[in-house]
Order: sequence, then structure tokens, then C-alpha cells
Amino acid sequence: MMTDAKKMAKQMIDFYKTTFDNSFSAMMMLQEQMERMSTMFWGQMTNLPDESKKALLEWTKNYKKGCEEFKKMMDDSFKKLETYFAEGEKPEKAKAV
Repeated sequence: MMTDAKKMAKQMIDFYKTTFDNSFSAMMMLQEQMERMSTMFWGQMTNLPDESKKALLEWTKNYKKGCEEFKKMMDDSFKKLETYFAEGEKPEKAKAV
């Protein structure tokens, strides 16, 4: 049987994961909106060289890739924690008397 301390720790990890997922999702929505606005702004700048526009688009692409890698790393870490606490839930073998 899982101890109360492990149950509480598992609940805390679940809370942290939910909080992280919600915060990350909100951050990505904000980033996508800013990307759309920036792309529109850059497109209207007639004096901005094409090389600069390409560099800005590449920077945005790399930022997205970094965010995706960070999210994957966090998801993997949370899975490892969930596995650890799931192992604590395995029923104990009956002890011989």
C-alpha cells in the first residue's frame, strides 16, 4: 500500500504537471499571436532586406523548435516521476506467517 507521504507527493507532481501544461499552452498561444503580428509587420516593411526577413523567420523557427524540445523533456521527466510513484502502488506480496 502506498504511504500517505507518497500519495501526497504524487498529488503534488500531478498538480505541478497540470500547472506546467496549462502555463506552457498559454505561453505558446501568446507566442503564436506575436509571431503572426510580427510576420505581418515585417511583411509591410518595404525597407527591410529580404535577408533580414529570412533571418527573423529562421529565428522564429528555432525558437519554436526549442520550445517543442523543452516540452518533450518536461513530459519525459513527468513520465519518469509518474513511473516512480506507480511502482509504489504495486501491491505488496503477502508475508508468510
